[in-house]
Amino acid sequence: MKSQRIGFLGGGNMARALIGGLIGRGTPVSQLSVGEPDALARQRLAQDFQVPASADNLAAIANCDLIILAVKPQTTGDVLGALSAELRRTRPVLLSVAAGIRIASLSAWAGAGVPVIRAMPNRPALIGAGISGLFAGPEVSAAQRELAEEVMRAAGQSVWVSREADLDVVTALSGSGPAYFFLLAEHMMQAAIAAGLAPDVARQLAIATLHGAGALAHASDGDLARLREQVTSKGGTTAAALGVFAEADFPGIVTRAIDAAAQRSREMAATFGNAN
Repeated sequence: MKSQRIGFLGGGNMARALIGGLIGRGTPVSQLSVGEPDALARQRLAQDFQVPASADNLAAIANCDLIILAVKPQTTGDVLGALSAELRRTRPVLLSVAAGIRIASLSAWAGAGVPVIRAMPNRPALIGAGISGLFAGPEVSAAQRELAEEVMRAAGQSVWVSREADLDVVTALSGSGPAYFFLLAEHMMQAAIAAGLAPDVARQLAIATLHGAGALAHASDGDLARLREQVTSKGGTTAAALGVFAEADFPGIVTRAIDAAAQRSREMAATFGNAN
């Protein structure tokens, strides 16, 4: 990644996913640094990636071109407020993966003139298979957007949304989405066990089906309805199962679940975004 220096505020799972992905794509360790208060987390970063990690956030972001804010939403105000003077002086790109926290709040804490971009990644980023929704305001340059996107691609795919409010829906769809698929596979496994299948066989079949369906969708042209139809023979076993889903208002259940997750994202912004 050319010669840009990248600093991380927070060394948890998402930071580790991005660090591992960046190093795997050829970014020198010398261009990375981490601010992390937990001593054990700093030790793991040093052991696993040889990345310098410090309890001093100010030292971690020194001379950085881009800073990734990867802390818990409720701590963002305190973390950025303590660094505001330095951020205003150096004006690095601030790329936040803190769920729900709006750019207005991030800018108020970081200080005027600091370009802010928000990203909503998901947990498959831990194995390089994630996808992130990104949003930036008009004050962020094309080069700054490109830098942020390049960083997020280290952990998977990325897409830009046109409105910041869309990130609440991104959170509900892809951010929380893996749990929905895991829940369905878990209940499929349990139903198969109840029907007499050996637990280890049911587990293996459920996990492989989850993986294979995702891989098939990923390799396709993206027409999910057509993929479903190709598995569904008229009057067959799949049609019988889908009929049960329809009778239980499965589409309505999914819609309400997505709406609930998006609403919670908005609530988190209101709660933690006004903390300071």
